[in-house]
Amino acid sequence: GLGRLRWYCQVCEKQCRDENGYKCHTQSESHLRAMLHVGENAGKYISDASQQFQREFVILLSRRHGTNRVSVNTVYQEYIADKHHLHMNATRWVTLTEFTKYLGRAGIVRVDETERGLYVSWIDNSPQALARQEAIQKKERQHMDDEQRERKLIAEQIEKA
Repeated sequence: GLGRLRWYCQVCEKQCRDENGYKCHTQSESHLRAMLHVGENAGKYISDASQQFQREFVILLSRRHGTNRVSVNTVYQEYIADKHHLHMNATRWVTLTEFTKYLGRAGIVRVDETERGLYVSWIDNSPQALARQEAIQKKERQHMDDEQRERKLIAEQIEKA
């Protein structure tokens, strides 16, 4: 099963049972070598991990929930259910709230904060979705034009009478 994220080393992709196991792992030669390698370009490592986390999270949100409003915790629980997911502690975001607000500022999701927590809905900016929206708006404008013509015709008939 899944252990606590607290004792997980993303660099080595190793889950430890407890604090002592994690401490022993962080002092191991293989971990120190891996950390030296990451340390040479830590910014790139964190940036790559952040991009991957965001990409996988948004793909999951869009495929499972579409543009429906859903609790961000629900999506995150679904994301971490995959045993091989990228852990958030390897990214530039410290909390799920911080990550969610970032997605909102970036225009990827609509964020809705309630007393029950954060809710998100994916913003579909695909060409197909934009074309559908445009077609709906065009139809609404046409409907409004038809109504205005009808009102004008009625007004003219009233004047003649």
